[in-house]
Order: sequence, then structure tokens, then C-alpha cells
Amino acid sequence: MRRDFSRDDTSAQDFYRLLTATVVPRPIAWVSSRSAAGADNLAPHSFFTVASVHPPIIAFTSVGRKDTLRNIEETGEFVVNFAPEQLFEQINATGTNFAREVSEFDAAGLTREPSRTVAVPRVFESPVALECTLHLVQPVGDCFVVFGEVTHAALAEEVLDGTHPLMERLKPLSRLGRDEWGTTGAVQRIKRIPVDEWPGHFRG
Repeated sequence: MRRDFSRDDTSAQDFYRLLTATVVPRPIAWVSSRSAAGADNLAPHSFFTVASVHPPIIAFTSVGRKDTLRNIEETGEFVVNFAPEQLFEQINATGTNFAREVSEFDAAGLTREPSRTVAVPRVFESPVALECTLHLVQPVGDCFVVFGEVTHAALAEEVLDGTHPLMERLKPLSRLGRDEWGTTGAVQRIKRIPVDEWPGHFRG
């Protein structure tokens, strides 16, 4: 038996919590940005995905107009830093609603690292940094989807097998519901079956 939740009879906040507890796990875009005045910001955003292959574009959602969004609109640049398991407490700390002039880098004890193609700093402690220039900000309801073209990727040698990053070495964090976070656990591998190898050669 299922329990029904009508969108019209459920508060927006409760429906939001229902969605974020069922659309899981969600990868985390740990976004560093810089204001036009030069203040550095660092914040986790858990509505995050790849939006285009060529050109390489990634997208994350700002729920409301937050400092990250304002900074990106002002400068046209940002960096998505990988959110690994070992930085769990620091990532959570950078979600605190500090005043705009307070840098989460300093509050969480994280190290700035110069980027190659943008002025925004990377997180030195993070194993992956994706440097981005702003492609588009798309308002959607009470949110804003930020699309960024990836201009450079920097990965720590220790997470790579040749040129391929391994999940067991990256150990990605994900967001779940409420104050719950997820870790990878055992990684399962399976190859996609080509249609000409499908049992009975089923082609639809």
C-alpha cells in the first residue's frame, strides 16, 4: 500500500524535503567563487549534473539567490571542487550561512590553490577541480540553474589509474535526506550489453 502526497495539500517545504529524500543519492558540487570585490566563497550544492558533452558543460542549482550565484553573475567564473568522504566535516561547515564578507575557506580551515584558467581559487585539499566559465543562468521556479563550461580539469595523481579516476580512490560523498549523507561503499561494475549480443538478438 502506498501513501499519497498531493502537491497542492502539502507545504512547499515538506514537499521539498520529500523530494530530496527520494531523489538520492545526489552528487555535490562544492563550488568556489569570488565576488567582484574579491571575497572568496565556498559552498556545497547538491542539485548537480553534467549538462553537455561538447562543449563540456556542467550544471548546478542555486536554491534562491545565494552568494555563490551573485558572485558568478558578477565575475562569470567558478570552480566545482570534488566533495570526497575525508572532507565531510569541512564540506558540511561550508554550508553555513556566513555573511558575504566571510570566506568559507578560512572558516573551515581550507587552503586556496590558484586555478589555471580562472581567477577563482580551487580547494587544495580536494582531489578534483573543474574550472568553469559561466555559460547560462536559467531561472526555474524559485531556483536558478547555473550552467558552466569546463575550461580546465585538475586531478590528483593518487586518484588516477592512468587517465581514469577510480571511485575507490575518489570516495565521493553524496547528499541524502535531512542531515543524512552517503558514501560509496562497494563499487559494482557491469558492462552495458550491446544489442547484437542481447539474448535472442532482440531489437525491439
